[in-house]
Amino acid sequence: MDVLGSGHEQVVFCSDPASGLRAVIAIYSTALGPALGGTRFYPYAGEEAAVADVLALSRAMAYKNSLAGLDLGGGKAVVIGDPQTDKTEALLRAYGRFVESLGGRYLTACDVGTSNADLDVVARETRFAHGRSVAYGGCGDSSVLTAYGVFQGMRAAAQHRWGKPSLAGRTVGVAGVGKVGSWLVDRLVEDGADVVVTDVDASAVERLRVRHPAVDAVADTATLVRTPTDVYAPCALGGALDDETVSVLEAEIVCGGANNQLAHEGIAGELMRRGILYAPDYLVNAGGVIQVEDERHGFSFDRAEAKAAGIFDVALRVFQAAEADGVSPAVAADRLAEKRMATVGRLATIRLPH
Repeated sequence: MDVLGSGHEQVVFCSDPASGLRAVIAIYSTALGPALGGTRFYPYAGEEAAVADVLALSRAMAYKNSLAGLDLGGGKAVVIGDPQTDKTEALLRAYGRFVESLGGRYLTACDVGTSNADLDVVARETRFAHGRSVAYGGCGDSSVLTAYGVFQGMRAAAQHRWGKPSLAGRTVGVAGVGKVGSWLVDRLVEDGADVVVTDVDASAVERLRVRHPAVDAVADTATLVRTPTDVYAPCALGGALDDETVSVLEAEIVCGGANNQLAHEGIAGELMRRGILYAPDYLVNAGGVIQVEDERHGFSFDRAEAKAAGIFDVALRVFQAAEADGVSPAVAADRLAEKRMATVGRLATIRLPH
């Protein structure tokens, strides 16, 4: 793994044998501000797999925060281990000390395998832990606004493809109905969509169908991608769009909450070749980071929700720019994010008096 050639500003390896902590913090860019990104606690096969993940996730966070209009750079952290068995107070606090040692260059929050309560523990050792529980003055669960942003991106895709910003009468397939996926289904059902879902956790599907008995379910993702739908929404882990999946996908739009959906860069072009409109994941799933960022200013859900609603307009801009330039939405979104990092980030070179 070529860490030095990855374009990252800083990669920190964290080890505390006494608590069992093995973690990696990656800072991709601080051009727009401190690098914000969650802490993922996951049983990686090895250090190389963890490093590859944290490098990709931190870069995506820089682009996500830029496109969301936030004054934040991009970073991410991964803790190697099983969160069900390896997570302890001592480990989380040791991790917090490593975050604190970076002096505010990296701001951490929740991700897969970590919770608001975990961030409360991390915050006992650092000033730079966000996405804390409501009891400690935090913004609480960010999955509500993450799903809301995905829904806004989906509405924009519907507007661009069908001329109407609604999913009413459309069939939407949702892969993964954990927190974000289940909230997204709530929005879709309310909007009048027909929804079909799948999840590796059968109990998650059953809980959802208690709320929404009309929702259909299929056995697995392989079945769902072959099921004729108008929109496919990947809401589980990354890499959901690989060559095999895209070749059989029966949908006109892809718009979901999962991070790093494209298994490799060529997938965006393949989706475009097949006439499938792709809503870039880091654009549409930015509602959560918008919520976490708002916590830094004294959290207001209404204010954060109003900002997350802006994902609709940004997504439309991306789709229109992609069409005008003859490129995929993934390329168009990258260009917009890079332009803001370059033009606004440049202002840091103008020194202000202290």
